[in-house]
Amino acid sequence: MMKQIKATAMNKTLSLSLLALLPPLLFNPALAGERVDRTLSADNVSRLNIDNRRGEVKIVAWDKDEIKVTGELDDKVKKLIFEQSGSVVNLKVKVPNQGNWYGNKNTGSDLTVYAPASVRIDANGVSSDFEVEGFTEAVEIRSVSGTITAENLASDVELNTVSGDVRSTNLTGKIDLNTVSGVIRDSGSNGRLRVKAVSGDIDIESQATEVSAEAVSGDIELRLSQVEDLSITTVSGDIDSQLALLDNGQIRYSSVSGDFDLVFTDKVSASFSFHASAGGDLVNKLTSDKAEKAKYGPQSKLRFTTGNGSASVKGNTVSGRIRVSEQ
Repeated sequence: MMKQIKATAMNKTLSLSLLALLPPLLFNPALAGERVDRTLSADNVSRLNIDNRRGEVKIVAWDKDEIKVTGELDDKVKKLIFEQSGSVVNLKVKVPNQGNWYGNKNTGSDLTVYAPASVRIDANGVSSDFEVEGFTEAVEIRSVSGTITAENLASDVELNTVSGDVRSTNLTGKIDLNTVSGVIRDSGSNGRLRVKAVSGDIDIESQATEVSAEAVSGDIELRLSQVEDLSITTVSGDIDSQLALLDNGQIRYSSVSGDFDLVFTDKVSASFSFHASAGGDLVNKLTSDKAEKAKYGPQSKLRFTTGNGSASVKGNTVSGRIRVSEQ
């Protein structure tokens, strides 16, 4: 009997010793709905992965060599993982796998994450809004129904959401903005810009010299500076664009039934070639050249040159209107 009691006591002592060796983050697990304030060293860290199913996450660059997370956790959270693995820090809010509980982002986690500006950011969510600002390395954010807001990013940027909006300001580098039914609004970007929506609208005011805009039924509004390469594709959405075209630059446009208004903000030297295949309307306000109707069928074409013709502007539509003019 005494041996059994001693053995039990030794087991308890051993268990307590093992618990004392566990890392603090595991010994003090996050509880649902609690406030969190944790910090990790950013030494040798090149990437931060964030996974938050619902709620709001703000990701901010700062000048400290640390990664810090503060805020309040989701009421349904099972566990908060905040740990370093090699050169990567992982922040994950673990939640139940079953049910449709994550449909309401207003009851999710509300977190602010601070990291050095040189850390690469990769974030995922379902009904989670994201705000990110100030980073100089690549940023990639994906959400399903959340809104993504980005400011002052200076490297490759990829923002993807399904039904949420994308709002970006002062992005530089290779920029890729995507939504299905949300709205894309970008201002002050510079570099190479690609935007894509299905039924959502696109509103761009950019200094980018290379721009690609694509929509199905959404409308596109472009206010660009000096363009070297512009590609626009739409099915039924309308496009309003204002821009200056650089010498040797090019514009390519394609639509089914959408209208395209192209306004040049400066004198343009380019060769123009437009084609409408099923009754579309081609309008030229730059020169006296008029569209030519096909002898048979509803097709028409419009070709003319301004200045030395060094740049190229081409457009095709089925039944939409193409109109070119200058301010």
